Amino acid sequence: MSPSQTFTGFFKNKLALACCLSALGTFSLSASAAAPEAGTFKMGIEPWLGYGQWHVAQSQGIFKQQGLEKVDIINFAEDKDINAALASGQIDGANIATHTAMAMVSAGLPIKVVLLLDQSETADALLVGKDITTLKDLKGKQIAFEEGTTSDILLHSAVNAAGLKWSDITPVPMPADSAGSALIAKRVTAAVTYEPYISAAKKQDPSLKMLYSGSSDPGLIGDVLVVRDSVLKEKPGQIAALIKSWDAALTHYQANTTADRAIIAKAVGATPADLETAFDGVKYYSLAENKQVLSHSFSGQTFAHVLKAATAAGLIPKPVTAEQVIDASFVNSLP
Repeated sequence: MSPSQTFTGFFKNKLALACCLSALGTFSLSASAAAPEAGTFKMGIEPWLGYGQWHVAQSQGIFKQQGLEKVDIINFAEDKDINAALASGQIDGANIATHTAMAMVSAGLPIKVVLLLDQSETADALLVGKDITTLKDLKGKQIAFEEGTTSDILLHSAVNAAGLKWSDITPVPMPADSAGSALIAKRVTAAVTYEPYISAAKKQDPSLKMLYSGSSDPGLIGDVLVVRDSVLKEKPGQIAALIKSWDAALTHYQANTTADRAIIAKAVGATPADLETAFDGVKYYSLAENKQVLSHSFSGQTFAHVLKAATAAGLIPKPVTAEQVIDASFVNSLP
């Protein structure tokens, strides 16, 4: 089954569980003025460095400082699992890739992007052994990657950059945490994955090298916080407090980098030593930077670029616009 069929089929099954669609227009909210509503915010997350500031916020008591009663950070192993939880209403919001947010809205799921979290530069990559020296060498080779994820998008970008067609390679779908192991075991010739799995694979086999990464196609690989439309309307104060928590955590991280990297490393199942260089491959977005780009360059140039790549990969059921996907009102209304 193709990535498009897999992704579309998933949503056809799961959307029956989702609540009714709300209006697609951007909400007009005075987020900065709203106090956090009582109750728990259930947030989906995966073991990815780019989501690290949430772990810092939890560890340092920042959620409480911002007036949130409780933030339940729920861990998921794969994209498909966190997507299903969001679609069924088991969680209020999730940390997901930009293209995944587009695909969800395209499939009819009522969510909005409210915050840019990170951009992957060298923390998403195509790994190869010593026998592969150029992208063109991938022709006819088996390549491990996880369908529907950032790895899927990055592999399509690499194939395109090599001047190859998708039919020129042999895709081998598998979870991102297994791709590196498959490469080491020589079950595949190349593997696309992300940190901490890149560092783990290179530690096991130092001969592995990074042939292509997020920095090879700037802006392509990034992550966002999405929230269900119903939650945006019912708990705007919680959303504003979450955004302020992320920013406060990032400020803490910048002043206490070594200690906070240890917190993040533990949360994603690694050690600081294992991820010594991995953190440098991730750019975190502050609230100030969100104000500068979310409703400007991101909504314009970046959104169009990612949408084009995701559509080419067969991951977008039908066209969507930035207005349908992004709600910058929270970011723009905060001081």
